[in-house]
Amino acid sequence: MSELILVRHGQATPFEQDTDRLSELGEQQARAVGLALSTEGFTPTHVMHGPLVRQHRTAQIAADAAHFVDADAPPPWPDAVEDTRLAEYDGDGLLRELAPRLAAQDDAFAATARQFHERRHAPDRNRSFQPLLEQLAGAWQEGRVGHAEVEAWATFRQRVHAALGDVLRLPSGSSVVVFTSGGVIGLMVALTLDAPDAAALRLNWRVRNGSLTRFTFGGGRLSLDSFNEVAHLPPELRSWR
Repeated sequence: MSELILVRHGQATPFEQDTDRLSELGEQQARAVGLALSTEGFTPTHVMHGPLVRQHRTAQIAADAAHFVDADAPPPWPDAVEDTRLAEYDGDGLLRELAPRLAAQDDAFAATARQFHERRHAPDRNRSFQPLLEQLAGAWQEGRVGHAEVEAWATFRQRVHAALGDVLRLPSGSSVVVFTSGGVIGLMVALTLDAPDAAALRLNWRVRNGSLTRFTFGGGRLSLDSFNEVAHLPPELRSWR
């Protein structure tokens, strides 16, 4: 049998001009991931990450932290491989291109968008941003709103499913760690459980930064062992966004 661990990247900077970089908290979360995996004796045979800076940087910091546990030993993790299929769905595109279109055709969403706009600089802006994102992503997933420059849900689903299929074809006894994002993790869990697509987004909203989701695979089977583990993160290092 083989093992697959999905790691959500550390906290990024979603409300800043550059949304694709780790915050200081995100870097601490990435270190905690590497230390935790090394402490439990997990040594991957394969390390993968998506193309986003926050995904790649989380993988890099985690690998360095795992090596730090025994700095005199050779690096315990193999070189990471980038797989563009592990990128998150285009959240910036949803907000930039799809939100105005949905607001023009959906009065309820327009009201939600106005509430967020009014509170976009408030300390608790996440409370108004989350309903906006959930409604917008749901409409995008259902095909009620789209744009040529924004990846469609069906395309996102297809590439994530293909990436997961390639992992499952790795040799028996593989230990794989994948650094990716909440949408990819939610979809992979939903695919494993043969759950409806809507469940993938509901799972996505619960995936914490730096969390671990574990699977066992082999013999044509893929089993979910745990979802969204954060025991390796002390309370002050836990975040959703």
